[in-house]
Amino acid sequence: MKLSGLQKLTLLDYPGHTACTVFTSACNFRCPFCHNASLVECRDISEVPEEEFFAFLAKRHGILDGVAITGGEPTLQPGLKDFIAKIRAEGFNVKLDSNGYLPDVLEDILSSGLVNYVAMDIKSSPEHYARAAGLDKINIEKIERSIGIIKNSGIEYEFRTTAVKGIHTPTDFVSIGRWLGDVPHYFIQKFTDSGDVLGEGYTAFSDEEMTSLLAMARIHIKSASLRGVD
Repeated sequence: MKLSGLQKLTLLDYPGHTACTVFTSACNFRCPFCHNASLVECRDISEVPEEEFFAFLAKRHGILDGVAITGGEPTLQPGLKDFIAKIRAEGFNVKLDSNGYLPDVLEDILSSGLVNYVAMDIKSSPEHYARAAGLDKINIEKIERSIGIIKNSGIEYEFRTTAVKGIHTPTDFVSIGRWLGDVPHYFIQKFTDSGDVLGEGYTAFSDEEMTSLLAMARIHIKSASLRGVD
């Protein structure tokens, strides 16, 4: 398992848990607003040995109760399932982030019962998905299949969309809501420029605009809410 970063403490990445976040490199998307460009392009990153990570984890019993696995795209890593199993064997819960473009891998991992919480990024409405993912074309059926796998997994989950000016419009959020249905957890996240963004010239919606986007999503998803808005 190739690990490319470790955040030793987070109170945000895994809802309801005190966790650490471990990062994997490489991604099958090229979202122009991605805030982890160096991980996506596998540049200027240093590997965290798996042994070092588990040595760290062994010292965090009673301090941490969860591990969030993110990227990049974790499902690209061939050792992901075994890695999750090792974390669970240490007594920690696991949250997995994914873009859902490898539904077979996602289904195998979720059906194993190893993951406690899964978060899937919904990049945009189906009609604008390829542009938001930074691809010339996309097989939207893969995304739809992963949505169904997650909804029927019996695992706690969330869907989320990072709202970006120049990428999204209010009607995208009406379409996303109709597409997902009234799921229990859907978040619209405010874009922030991390300084390591894949593209250039992208900005955030204002808080007032984010509230308007939320109203669009709530036409179909009553529990939709905002992240990153004061």
